[in-house]
Amino acid sequence: MSAPRVVAVAPASPAAVAGVLPGDEILALNGERPRDVISYQLLAEEPEILLDVNRGGLELTLEVRKRVGEPLGVELHAALFDQVRTCDNHCEFCFIYQLPRGLRESLYVKDDDYRLSFLYGNFTTLTRFTEADLERVVAERLSPLHVSIHTTDPQRRAEILRNRRGATSLRWLRALLDHGIEVHGQIVVCPGVNDGDVLDDTLAGVLDQYPELATVCVVPLGVSRYNTEARMRAHTPAEAGAVLAAVHDWQEVYRAVLGRRLVFAADEYYLLAGEPFPPAEAYEGFPMHEDGVGMARAFELEFDGAGARPTAARSGFFAWVEGAPPDGYRASRRGESAGEELPMGPGAPVGVITGTYGARVLEPIIARLGRGDVRIVEVRNEFFGGNTGVAGLLVGADIHRALRRQPAGHRYLLPDVCLSRGRFLDGTTPNQLPRPVEVVATNGAALRAALEG
Repeated sequence: MSAPRVVAVAPASPAAVAGVLPGDEILALNGERPRDVISYQLLAEEPEILLDVNRGGLELTLEVRKRVGEPLGVELHAALFDQVRTCDNHCEFCFIYQLPRGLRESLYVKDDDYRLSFLYGNFTTLTRFTEADLERVVAERLSPLHVSIHTTDPQRRAEILRNRRGATSLRWLRALLDHGIEVHGQIVVCPGVNDGDVLDDTLAGVLDQYPELATVCVVPLGVSRYNTEARMRAHTPAEAGAVLAAVHDWQEVYRAVLGRRLVFAADEYYLLAGEPFPPAEAYEGFPMHEDGVGMARAFELEFDGAGARPTAARSGFFAWVEGAPPDGYRASRRGESAGEELPMGPGAPVGVITGTYGARVLEPIIARLGRGDVRIVEVRNEFFGGNTGVAGLLVGADIHRALRRQPAGHRYLLPDVCLSRGRFLDGTTPNQLPRPVEVVATNGAALRAALEG
């Protein structure tokens, strides 16, 4: 177990007043050593805290006084201070197995840690979940959690996960629901493996065994050009249409029995099948927006000014937790403008950068503006290849290639979902691109505001 390291201290905060400095390692709060940012937050709730820190090899005890619940005022270097619980499944569709070599080390970490499910919305299979984990989740109300289901048939689930514990680990899902923990489920559909009758059986199993689930998203597998699994392939349009038909049929069943749709198909399925997106009300508040469900319809509403507020990464635990770094999807997205030129003013022609899926969503929205000075700059993902078409997986090398063919002196808008802490997945930054770019929040309202100057 490592000690959490302070990377930032808020000015005039209780920690700053007590003398906490960036670089300090927090050894204990009131004599108790935190194992992760969750336990740290609970310990930091107290109004009087004896903070044991290591400062360059010198151990100090600092006295912190504050109001109950007042933030201590520090940001820590990590969310977990003990070892990340890694995944011991070997799913054929796992995208981590399909990554090229040479990316930053953190991208190859395969976690199956319920704490990261709670903190960041990662999906866990529960194959490494224990009775002690259940006790902690229930006692500390670590909710919501996100669980990968894939199928409710025990033997088939063990086969899909390539882990014999996959046959029994959904018993923990039942236990979580029994204790009132909010859980969102996910089914990654692989053609010829868990679609067709298997998908129908899974959705029937959800109704029979786990009707308390908050939502279930049905998403297609991603296949990169580095895939080595013979059974894994992209959906055909007909197969995508069949998945949609099953989801729509089961939505009606769930509405009749539960009074809500419960299951939703990812936007990719509508694009693959060439079918229109459902109306906004069919998404029941867009609870699975981050998982690619309803993103296109929400974006359109925001662009037209009909959304109540722009969608973004839901803060979840970070709505109230203190100290945790904004890792993963919730990392800071902002990058820098690039090139020797400065971005042009509002009168310059505009190129909106996006991926192949994003282009199909944005083209009709932009066309409604009737502006000849705004165009889509579609970037094909050659870095990952395969069926990779979402904007969030675009890398600097592919965007560089696309922008090199674009004219100078135009404005280029880059969605911030392409970046994590100001970098693309391939490690490059916006200031390495051949044209200046303006990083814009990935929602319709932000794009509309950028286009209006």
